[in-house]
Amino acid sequence: MQNLYDVVIIGGGPAGLTAALYLARAKYRVIVLEKEKFGGQITITHEVVNYPGVEKASGTELTEHMRRQAESFGAEFMLCEAERLELDGSIKTVHTSRGELKAFGVLLATGAHPRMIGFTGEEEFKGRGVAYCATCDGEFFTGKEVFVIGGGFAAAEEAVFLTKYARHVTILVREPDFTCAAATADAAKNHEKITVLYNTEVEAVGGDNTVRSILYRNNVTQALTEFKNADNDNIGVFVFAGYAPATALVKGIAELNEQGYIVTDRSLKSSVDGLWAAGDVCVKALRQVVTAVGDGALAATELEKYAASMQRVTGLVPEKPSAQPRNEEVQPQDAHPSESALFDDAMLAQLNTVFSRMASPLVLKLTLDGRPVSDELRGYLEELARLTDKLVVVSGNDEEGAPCVQVCREDGTPVGLAFHGVPGGHEFTSFVLGLYNAAGPGQPLDEDVKAVIGAINRKVDMKILVSLSCTMCPELVVAAQRIAAENPNVTAEVYDINHFPALREQYNVMSVPCLVIGDGETISFGKKNIRQVLDLIK
Repeated sequence: MQNLYDVVIIGGGPAGLTAALYLARAKYRVIVLEKEKFGGQITITHEVVNYPGVEKASGTELTEHMRRQAESFGAEFMLCEAERLELDGSIKTVHTSRGELKAFGVLLATGAHPRMIGFTGEEEFKGRGVAYCATCDGEFFTGKEVFVIGGGFAAAEEAVFLTKYARHVTILVREPDFTCAAATADAAKNHEKITVLYNTEVEAVGGDNTVRSILYRNNVTQALTEFKNADNDNIGVFVFAGYAPATALVKGIAELNEQGYIVTDRSLKSSVDGLWAAGDVCVKALRQVVTAVGDGALAATELEKYAASMQRVTGLVPEKPSAQPRNEEVQPQDAHPSESALFDDAMLAQLNTVFSRMASPLVLKLTLDGRPVSDELRGYLEELARLTDKLVVVSGNDEEGAPCVQVCREDGTPVGLAFHGVPGGHEFTSFVLGLYNAAGPGQPLDEDVKAVIGAINRKVDMKILVSLSCTMCPELVVAAQRIAAENPNVTAEVYDINHFPALREQYNVMSVPCLVIGDGETISFGKKNIRQVLDLIK
């Protein structure tokens, strides 16, 4: 059975990466599935100082070390979305956006996503003044008055981070004090640009096309206070009020508690045979990197025993992992011996894998202007094309929308994909996947999804406004590009909004990602998968 694994891990955060390390080192075949970016939620944290043995590191640096360590023992990795689980019988099936995987055991390590509070105006102004990620959206509030909602670790840390941009930050803490470690809280309490209001809860936000006022209540005195700038300038409201577990995949399959967290025993086994859970999806008292890592190690050792017993029962033994990387996403194939000044070894390996699978060549048509970012884009793509004979870079004459790279077929016909800016940062992988989808065969699609895409018989133009620092943007970008690559009636143009302030103003964007369909008749904020994008198109 070619795609048989001992364990499929769903989620590439600290818990999943640790489990992959333990399993691969024990010589079990394991693959980690991640739909956005390996590393999970911690990658948006710019400074981790409470992980034992590591004095200071960014979340991205810390988890990238974890990923490489697991990979060195033969763990495999795949960027895709786990869409459905079949957990009956000895062999479990994980249905993904890139096909089916078989395994003896499954580890759910999907983490959690920011929780909405439900105050008046929260949904209405989401993306237009109400935000949930300081790293992604903080820059939109440069020189503005900003309010942070929450009293935990994220609220305290991100409030300090927001002082890089905001004129002043006010933290509304529901409790009499912060609920996080004193060292983290003190950094916020003692910051000259931060005011902390305790026993305070947000009631509502208001405004026109953006947030211009906030109403909050002291829950001891019940006194209400409304804040708005004297000049009616807009304000930012960042919500850090905990997380909701990403357990939709096992809803109705495994036991969940009232809050939606997966219920496990002391070994982290769920109520379903062959399914374990680790990290922030579990019922637990503390959700930190160090506890996620501990969960991953414990679940992995239990899954080792389970996989060994299933090998004996079925007589099937998955291929042993190799100490050399076998990662589908980054495994080199016919790698070019020349060094690259722009792409590191992992990027080069990923690129070479994609290039080897592209069914047809592509032309990358450049539209440039006189800004330095245009020179950066030209250099970036010329370096990319130097790595393969599947890509050719040509220059266009029209400067509208510059700097831009438009993806075309070998005969110069546009395929409906374009990137305005330089597709680096978190958009590197999504751009590469866009090339793969445009050249074919592309990422697999479920038949029902393919039918819906094929039924689009009108012109649909999508703009996706992103920031290269945003971890939530790539999922939407990949989904929109996959639709455009499949149907010639659809276009998907991605804009690094930092280089296109006019679009920010036109659509009043204060959060990314932002999806604009047509001339703005549909505007939606937040990450989305391909089915959700299709629902908006319909």
